Amino acid sequence: MAVKLILTDIDETILPRGRRRVSERTVSAFHAALAAGIAVGPASGRGYSWIPDFFGGDAACCTTALATNGMQVYLGAEKAMERTLAADALEAVRAIVAETPRAGLVCFDDATPLLVEGSVEDLASHFPAYAERCRVTRALPDFPVIKANVFTGAGERAAAALVARLNAEVTALDVDRAMPTYSNIMPRGWNKGTAVAWMAERLGVGLDEVVVFGDADNDLPMFSAVPNSVAVSGATGEAANAARWHIGACEDDAVAAAIEGLAAGEWPFVG
Repeated sequence: MAVKLILTDIDETILPRGRRRVSERTVSAFHAALAAGIAVGPASGRGYSWIPDFFGGDAACCTTALATNGMQVYLGAEKAMERTLAADALEAVRAIVAETPRAGLVCFDDATPLLVEGSVEDLASHFPAYAERCRVTRALPDFPVIKANVFTGAGERAAAALVARLNAEVTALDVDRAMPTYSNIMPRGWNKGTAVAWMAERLGVGLDEVVVFGDADNDLPMFSAVPNSVAVSGATGEAANAARWHIGACEDDAVAAAIEGLAAGEWPFVG
């Protein structure tokens, strides 16, 4: 089959936990796909301004991208679409987080995390780089917010309860489980899956000509939208069950190897 678009999650899919850059092999694999005429890029919960550094500043690796969990779509290195979070709904999230022990809310001013609720220490346990750069505000921004996350230092059960309450009470927004205790916030009904479909239509690509890679529950909508979904080893149980195909570990450059195969006109997935 012809593959025309490849999208991959970043954290723990092509970027092992604790590292700040993807491997040279991953960068080379992206370039091999581009040379073969295949559009390739990240589909990440990270804001777009953070993404080039993960590729050592190689802009070609992110000229096509879904950023901020699909809230931003980039085509040809230009922003093609952007969604924002309703201010009143975000205030409702803030109020719930504020009354929940050890819960936190972080919003972003481009690449600067703004800690609205919660502790720097709990944020650091999830994303040390965010904690290093964050500015403690204790108030929501006065500008439209594109990226916001909730987190908790109270464990997975508390995180699940918080996410369930937010989804039940703040009906204008969806809150996922990107990590066991760290979640993305999106407009209700908008996610990586709807963003992939939007991008494919804009590019004139059929969803059966797309391959997506991921590892976490925020990849589930993308896996549902695209027939050829691929989970790396170590993916969450739900992500692994939802994926059509399965490959090796992030740490072993399994995605890079698969992209190399696709760029060579091979089909690197079995069973």
